[in-house]
Amino acid sequence: MSNKVLAIIPAYNEEECLELTVEELKAVAPDFDFIVVNDGSTDATGDICCKNKYPMLDLPVNGGLTVGFQAGMKYAARNGYRYAVQFDADGQHMPDVLESMRAKMDASNADIVIGSRFVQFKKEHSARMFGSRIITFIIKLTTGKRVSDPTSGLRMYNCRMIELFAHDSSLNPEPETIAHLIRKGAKVEEVQVTMRERQAGESYLNLKRSAAYMIRVCTSILFVQWFR
Repeated sequence: MSNKVLAIIPAYNEEECLELTVEELKAVAPDFDFIVVNDGSTDATGDICCKNKYPMLDLPVNGGLTVGFQAGMKYAARNGYRYAVQFDADGQHMPDVLESMRAKMDASNADIVIGSRFVQFKKEHSARMFGSRIITFIIKLTTGKRVSDPTSGLRMYNCRMIELFAHDSSLNPEPETIAHLIRKGAKVEEVQVTMRERQAGESYLNLKRSAAYMIRVCTSILFVQWFR
């Protein structure tokens, strides 16, 4: 099995951020492989990958984050990667933390390592962090494990998790799946990281979508996950 780590970069209409994100990743973490999953973008995301010869999975239609991430995990499984890490295309995730995440995986024999903003620091008092606190509480209530930053999208998975995500379409890169996997025996650890604001473009999460997201995640953790 390869000792390499694959950074999976789901990208939907990220023409403003993608090149800066990938070039920083290449410069800061050159021993990490990467694959851009172009999730049916209608802008120049695919053209940027072709121009720069970035490794790319080019999905014909937009399937959403789960579909794009699962495509990346299937690629990681087929190519025998030891670890895979979800890495956002919008510049929020900083590649200098990847080595500490890999070191944590190696030292703790974890199944999942989450890049957390709140291992050493408290959450601010805001509507967004109120939602994060609720999810942390519900995961602790249902699993006994405290996950301080459950909505962090910066997560590293070992080869066992790669195989699970590659072959089980019900798994998604969301807090409810983290809770589900903990209950199934997965070992989850966190390392302190710093994240930036989105470097360009706009997040798809507005107030209405954020509220719907919270309801879906909390309902899934509290009820749906028990029947899987």
